[in-house]
Amino acid sequence: MLEISGLTKYFGGVAAVREVNFKVGRGEIFALIGPNGAGKTTVFNLITGMLKPDCGTMVFEGKNISGIRPNRVAAAGVARTFQNLQLFGSMTVLENIMAGAHLRSREGFLKSLVSRPGMSEEEKRLRAEARVVLQETGLAGRADLPAAALSFGQQRLLEVARAVASGARLILLDEPAAGLNGAEAKVLSGYLKRLQEQGRSMILVEHDMKTVMETAGRILVLNFGAVIAEGTPAEIQADPQVIKAYLGEDERVA
Repeated sequence: MLEISGLTKYFGGVAAVREVNFKVGRGEIFALIGPNGAGKTTVFNLITGMLKPDCGTMVFEGKNISGIRPNRVAAAGVARTFQNLQLFGSMTVLENIMAGAHLRSREGFLKSLVSRPGMSEEEKRLRAEARVVLQETGLAGRADLPAAALSFGQQRLLEVARAVASGARLILLDEPAAGLNGAEAKVLSGYLKRLQEQGRSMILVEHDMKTVMETAGRILVLNFGAVIAEGTPAEIQADPQVIKAYLGEDERVA
């Protein structure tokens, strides 16, 4: 689904990302890990068009998306969540999902949020689809609450669900488990696996190694912008370079 080749980005003469190569298959959860400053968020910014690469190519479903604008990347089928929640707190949970669906609406974002007796068939369809998305997250009973009224863990789920509602086939998840307790992280992992079963692909940037090891099928490890390892969770946990650079000399993930 996604093929990254020779991806390189410099900031002031320093390579934030250097000759990065990887592929993500359809229906795969692929993790990107590494110490702070390793280049993970830069890779996300390059894929989504927020930054332009200095070298390399990014091909999504056969289309070269290298350097194109963020709105065109999103329209192609790539969505993203952020480290810091980007929800509309005063809008309802359902309206937040509708905001994600606006890319597929011919009538526009604001109009699609206004429920009225004469709403179009498209609006009805998008609202119905939004409710299905909420049902899958377990948040259907909170559809009419302001998003700000949800717990932090539920808000994390809502942000992922909004990306799903956009129709994205590839979702980039930037530390979705940050700030979650063990039970909330488990709920999140279960939701991601259900999305995977539906055929959606995900790239996961995450510092919670338990979530990474339990959720991802393959892992790429960055250090100082360069790839130092790639493999299954078991292979990554046993890799000496990873243990030294990221997990610690004597630390292995349980």
